[in-house]
Amino acid sequence: MNHIVERLYRDVLERRGSDPQHSRTAKLWAAGRAKMAQKVGEEAVEVAIDATRNRKDAVVAESADLLYHLVVLWAEMGIAPDEIWREMARREKAYGIAEKVPKEAA
Repeated sequence: MNHIVERLYRDVLERRGSDPQHSRTAKLWAAGRAKMAQKVGEEAVEVAIDATRNRKDAVVAESADLLYHLVVLWAEMGIAPDEIWREMARREKAYGIAEKVPKEAA
């Protein structure tokens, strides 16, 4: 999966200066970080709602939207996917891959 996210990240960066009328990504760049963060929140809520309704296909589609918006936000903040993968590797080493970091350790 990493390679797809990294390709998406590169493409998002390339569209930074594109025409917002012809690119949804450029439109998000023009709207700024607050709009990007809002879209991440909206997509996360949609995933949760569809999950509670047992709508698997919708969860898949909304999860893809969530990842897209998350990558756009990372790009705007200068966070490369490798930084996320390193943090996940650190957490795996400390807590195991299938565990969430305790709040006090984050």
